[in-house]
Amino acid sequence: MTPDAAAAQPRTGPFAHIGRDFTASIVVFLVAMPLCMGIAIASGVPPEKGLVTGIIGGIVVGLFAGSPLQVSGPAAGLAVIVFEFVRENGLEALGPVLLLAGVLQLIAGAMKLGGLFRAISPAVVHGMLAGIGALIVIGQFHILFDESPLSSGLENIAMMPARILGLDFSDIAATELALLIGGLTIAIMLGWEKVRPKSMALVPGALLGVVAATLVAWAFDFGVSRIEVPDSIGSAFDLPTSLAWFAPLASPALIVAAVAIAFIASAETLLSAAAVDRMHDGVRTKYDKELSAQGIGNFLCGVVGALPMTGVIVRSSANVQAGARTRLSTIIHGVWILGFVALLPWLLREVPMAALGGVLVVTGWRLVSLKHVRHLFKAHGLLPATIWAVTFILVVTTDLLTGVLVGLALSVVELLPHLKNLRLKVHENDEGEQRLVRLDGAATFVGLPRLNKVLESQPADRPVHLDLGAVSAIDHTTAETLSEWINRRRKSGQSDRISGPANVLRPLPLAT
Repeated sequence: MTPDAAAAQPRTGPFAHIGRDFTASIVVFLVAMPLCMGIAIASGVPPEKGLVTGIIGGIVVGLFAGSPLQVSGPAAGLAVIVFEFVRENGLEALGPVLLLAGVLQLIAGAMKLGGLFRAISPAVVHGMLAGIGALIVIGQFHILFDESPLSSGLENIAMMPARILGLDFSDIAATELALLIGGLTIAIMLGWEKVRPKSMALVPGALLGVVAATLVAWAFDFGVSRIEVPDSIGSAFDLPTSLAWFAPLASPALIVAAVAIAFIASAETLLSAAAVDRMHDGVRTKYDKELSAQGIGNFLCGVVGALPMTGVIVRSSANVQAGARTRLSTIIHGVWILGFVALLPWLLREVPMAALGGVLVVTGWRLVSLKHVRHLFKAHGLLPATIWAVTFILVVTTDLLTGVLVGLALSVVELLPHLKNLRLKVHENDEGEQRLVRLDGAATFVGLPRLNKVLESQPADRPVHLDLGAVSAIDHTTAETLSEWINRRRKSGQSDRISGPANVLRPLPLAT
């Protein structure tokens, strides 16, 4: 092989892109640290539990992940369900329940059920995330006043006016100082996005906000609540000591909680992985492998008494934007968290609780995406928007599981007009220089797992003709999936052709 030919070969191996992966790991670490602690506090557990989950999500899950550039760790999407669980059952019951959730994810991965989670209605998923975001904002609002959140979303909402009316800036005390600290954190996070130069685009606003708030609280010796972390990271690992540790698994209610955690964590992870795939042109996600890796991670988090984990889009997008090329960046970011917590716990104890509350208020608010429900209504009509709204309202006013189950039940309504023709046939063959993919029947979420496999198996170096001429109807879940696939192919330079009747093509804005 000539030197020029050798130079043209793509670099392979775990350390082929060590420079890019190393610098990306630092960026992800800086994004992850405040989020790991803040999500733990929002979940009603000590902050070190979130850091342990971040360590396991980086080092262990990063090693086995089916989505090489996705970062795993504690997720805002599970904070609400964990908070309610710990309040009702105690922190000691979380470990065995999380262990069971991890086992369920491992089984689902082994049975190749990863594709099924991708068929969940986007209206349900985004309605759930918006509801969770609202609950986080409502709960962390009280942290900004140096107070603890109450036991439900409605109680937290009812107490908000009293918090505001109780302020007295003529006699500044811990409440007013905490609000100042939280407000400073929020202002810096939002302001940094407006003014940061391109050369510092990867510096996270959350980190700057927490650092500034901590320095102010330290310099002026504010008497506000600060986070509490142990002197040794070893004490954060709460290993089982006897068979009595498994006792909570004898309760049917706790088994249901394990199933709910496994379901929600899996759905959030695989949807996040699909979003990460749209951000880069590298290796695509192996969904069943990713599901199994998450099972390993949650199993270990259960064993050591940490928080549940999912793939998380904020840290993952930071990883991609920072130039990561392989899973090494994710693994190293976990090592950074471990080293920081092991060597500098005294520094973490200076961080005000209100600063982390400010980070979570911004994070939660961003989950409440009204842009998505507007898109659903405009592109797909009233029913998907209604599913979103009902899911959102029930998550906020009742509980997360009820909201998701009702949302899933409502999504079945889209199937009713097509019960006699639910089977979707997918035909593939060559058509000259292009590849033909022809769909026949009702394109609903029922046939989406198989359709996804076919779409993702299409060659990257040949144009595809997607023939929807025999499609009698298309639901919003399938339409969203097709739009994402078309968009991804066109971004890669493919000149694919999509044909079909106007009523089927209408919700596919990229297929015009």
